[in-house]
Amino acid sequence: METNELHRGRLIDHIQLIVRDLAASRRFYQAVFDTIGIPIAGEGEDYFWADELFISSADSDAAAGELTGRHHLAFQSRDRATVEAFHKAALAAGGKDNGAPGERPYHPGYYAAFVLDPDGNNIEVVHHGEARYSADSVRVTF
Repeated sequence: METNELHRGRLIDHIQLIVRDLAASRRFYQAVFDTIGIPIAGEGEDYFWADELFISSADSDAAAGELTGRHHLAFQSRDRATVEAFHKAALAAGGKDNGAPGERPYHPGYYAAFVLDPDGNNIEVVHHGEARYSADSVRVTF
């Protein structure tokens, strides 16, 4: 990585994962979101969503009957304790270990853990070390 300045909230509007077992994914992601402080924002019979992540079953209108392939999603954390709590909660909720909490060589202070969700997506929670944030989040109102 060539820069120490990162920008968030500019590139992705939303991501959709289409999963085999919505109930298993709901349990897994509820545990993940609880540890990082992100609420489930809405749900229906064949979907749920939180912030920029929309998850639906293959028979939902938005899925067109196809599952998504394997993805890597990295969620932000404000501290190392949250990374550790994520790893423990995600494993307890049916995830498979894909990298215990620890420092990574990506840049100084990069502390992360990785868990495979019920569909094999690689879910990461990362703390980038001590940093100054210009805002807690980007708020968009219509």
